Amino acid sequence: MGNILQNIHLFRAIEAYPWELEKAVEALHYALSYDPENAKALHLMAKVYAEQLGDYEAAKTYYESALASRLDLTDIYPDYIRLLTNNEDFEEAQKVIDFAKTVKGIDKAGIALAQGQLFESMAQFEDAERALKEAKQLALNDDFISFVDNVLSRVKKKRKAQANENRILENQAKKETEAQPKSWFQNRLNNLL
Repeated sequence: MGNILQNIHLFRAIEAYPWELEKAVEALHYALSYDPENAKALHLMAKVYAEQLGDYEAAKTYYESALASRLDLTDIYPDYIRLLTNNEDFEEAQKVIDFAKTVKGIDKAGIALAQGQLFESMAQFEDAERALKEAKQLALNDDFISFVDNVLSRVKKKRKAQANENRILENQAKKETEAQPKSWFQNRLNNLL
């Protein structure tokens, strides 16, 4: 009987989220009271904390609990990776991506997209482009490919801007080096030549 009630409360939470947050959270509390390790309920509670309350540490705890309960629940990974990336927990995000790639049934294109976005967040634009191109290759629908094309376009613009900025900084450093007064030794050497 507990499993049926737990699922009814979980279904109510899923139906209410994100439009009726009070109902969703109340239903989640009921579902978790029946089974504190219900991965679906923990996942949705993590989303409430991350997306609605902005409490990333609490959300992270819920995501970790959900994955500890069920590592095979594939829809948790993209949300958790996004949270870690946005929270600048880059090393941890990379570990989750690496593990997610081994999970049977995972959306490989979605994980490749998450990898690209992680690289983009770290300003590793060449790596981001490679990951995003892989995401397009793995994609199974046109809307996803179109979205990845937009992300790829943004990353290419950032890469070009970064290259221009690096070139400007190099030129400034070169001018500063040339403008510095020469040492006594350099002056003496130049006079001898």
